[in-house]
Order: sequence, then structure tokens, then C-alpha cells
Amino acid sequence: MNQNSNQIGCAAFQAQLPELIGSGENLAAHPHLQVCELCRALLKDLETIAEAARQLFPIVEPPDELWEQIESAIRNESGSQQAD
Repeated sequence: MNQNSNQIGCAAFQAQLPELIGSGENLAAHPHLQVCELCRALLKDLETIAEAARQLFPIVEPPDELWEQIESAIRNESGSQQAD
């Protein structure tokens, strides 16, 4: 494989990368990553960045009461608009 076709392969792979990552599948077995050190390094860097972001902004589930309060506020807003 010449370098030009490898770059085209990298470009196509990298264009698909957000979708592949979002799918949750194990990318280690992806054929392109088996042969491309550049894209393996890119993926490793992206995983490192994502892990750092998760540590900075941990996912916190809102309390169950919050959804009840939102529904109540919507009902009250709808009721006050109908009274007008």
C-alpha cells in the first residue's frame, strides 16, 4: 500500500470515527486500526481526552423529584394560560 492510499484510508476512517465511537463498539478490531499506527494513536489520544472530560464533568443523575417539579410547573403554566 502506498502512502497516498493510506492517507485516503485514514481520511475515510477519521470521517467515520465519531459515528464509530458513538456506536459503542470495540474499535480495536477495526481493520483500519489493525494496520494504521497513526489512527491508533489518534484514537488513543481521543480516549484520553474523553476520560479527562468525564473526570472534569461527571454525569450526575437528577433527583426523581425534579421531573415531578417540571411536570407540575408545565401543568401550572398551561392552566394559567388557559385562564387568560
